[in-house]
Amino acid sequence: MKQYNLGIEATLEIIGGKWKSLIICLLMSGTKRTSELQRNIQGISQKVLIQQLRELERDGLVKRFVYQQMPPKVEYSLTEYGVTANKIVDVMCSWGKENIKIRQERGEEIVLLEDTCPGAN
Repeated sequence: MKQYNLGIEATLEIIGGKWKSLIICLLMSGTKRTSELQRNIQGISQKVLIQQLRELERDGLVKRFVYQQMPPKVEYSLTEYGVTANKIVDVMCSWGKENIKIRQERGEEIVLLEDTCPGAN
C-alpha cells in the first residue's frame, strides 16, 4: 500500500519534475503532435518528451491517438481528468509571473517571453 504524508506528494508524483507541467500547459490549448510539443519546450529531447508523455498517459492525464498511416502520425491531448490539472497549472503560471516581477525589482536581469500560459484560464 502506498502512503503519503501530504496531498502535495501525490500531486508531485504525477505532475512534478521539469517537464510534465509544461506538457500539460501546452496541451491545455488542444491536441498536439510530438514535434509540436518538442518545438515549444526548449531543451527537451525527443526521448525524454516521449517518456514524460507515456507517464502522463499511464497516470490518466493524457491520451495518445495513433493514426494508421505512413509515415506514422501520433497526437496527444488531455483526458477529462487531465483538464482538471488546469487549476494547478494556472496557479503555477500566476506564481511564476509574480516571482519574475519580484526578481526584476531586485535587479535580476530576467524576462518573461509570454505573459500567459497557453490554454490556461
